[in-house]
Amino acid sequence: ADLRDIRDQVLRALSEDGEAAAPPGAILHGEDIAPTRFLETDWSKGGGIALQRGSTASHVAMLARSLGVPMVVGLGALAAPRTGDALLDAEHGAIIFSPSPAEVETFRQSASSFADRQGAARTFLTEPAVTKAGTAVRVQVNIAYPSDVEGIDIETCDGVGLMRTEFLFGKTLPDEETQYHAYRKVLEWAGGKPVTIRTVDAGGDKPVPGFTVEETNPFLGLRGIRLSLKRLDIFRVQIRALLRAAIHGNLRVMFPMIATPDEYSQAAALFAQEQAALVAQGVAHKLPPLGIMVEVPSVALAPEDFADIAFFSIGSNDLTQYVMAAARDNAAVAHLNSVRQPAVLRLIAAVAAFGLEKGIPVSLCGDAGGDPATIPALLEAGLRDLSVAPAQLATAKAAIAGVAV
Repeated sequence: ADLRDIRDQVLRALSEDGEAAAPPGAILHGEDIAPTRFLETDWSKGGGIALQRGSTASHVAMLARSLGVPMVVGLGALAAPRTGDALLDAEHGAIIFSPSPAEVETFRQSASSFADRQGAARTFLTEPAVTKAGTAVRVQVNIAYPSDVEGIDIETCDGVGLMRTEFLFGKTLPDEETQYHAYRKVLEWAGGKPVTIRTVDAGGDKPVPGFTVEETNPFLGLRGIRLSLKRLDIFRVQIRALLRAAIHGNLRVMFPMIATPDEYSQAAALFAQEQAALVAQGVAHKLPPLGIMVEVPSVALAPEDFADIAFFSIGSNDLTQYVMAAARDNAAVAHLNSVRQPAVLRLIAAVAAFGLEKGIPVSLCGDAGGDPATIPALLEAGLRDLSVAPAQLATAKAAIAGVAV
């Protein structure tokens, strides 16, 4: 879908034929939707997405969760008018075209019930997250753009558990100043609370023009830290921006797609080299704590090989797809792609136990952290630090309050 999106952008630019903007509050229905179309749509007036294909773990699904946009995927082929009235039920995964008065009334009652539950959850928003037994749980937020923090009250969360940087690498590769100001904005907003920024996680289902390469099996290819270590010209720019931004707050940096200790050592050495260069130039900077994503099974199976890192952050989306051999963007195997699979939970529990034993902080920043149905299992596995989409903060805290651990 991302590759088709790039193709269509080029074709539109060549033909000067822009895509008509959706009217406010519209439901966009079709086979799939490109990330750029999602980002170009004004969701402030409501609206939603209904896809015949798609996946709950796709880029667009992630963005939709972050903004609280209702979205249904995997509907299959449906005979639908291009325009007209429809009811989109993202809670139960359905869409009704040309609804009858009775269907409208049922929908309104369901929507009212959902709103009541959301309202009840909001009472937890400004309070620290605590279980029934009084166990404190840190709840941070995941963001994709610096502008995401503008709608978040820092008092409602414990910091940023994941700032994705690949979205800065959009149509053009960002220079050092662009990245520095983006990171600084978030650090200053956090006001001393931790901000964990992930180095660019390009590749897989996230192609970046001029950076990533085309591969037959991109999820198992040159992505994440593997790609960064191959493109040092691009990676060093990001490292310098991070080192300079670190003086403006409580920064932590993590590397994605780490599979071996050597990969971590190479990345950490690059930070040391760029730090030395900034010292020689007299540029203000600070070396932040360096940690890794736990998303490749080799790390989860042998965390003792990474005992010298500052922290672990479990990427549940990728860890699950690799453990279960079920691609996260394939709706046909979505039933396998669940963190609640016993094998996945066992690995999460092992990493949490190792971190507790060695005094290494362990958090989870995947989508599972914001799922009320999954939160009890994550806390029972030993996790005490979750990072969720901003729109899920209240419901995550409410779910934590209902857990007995």
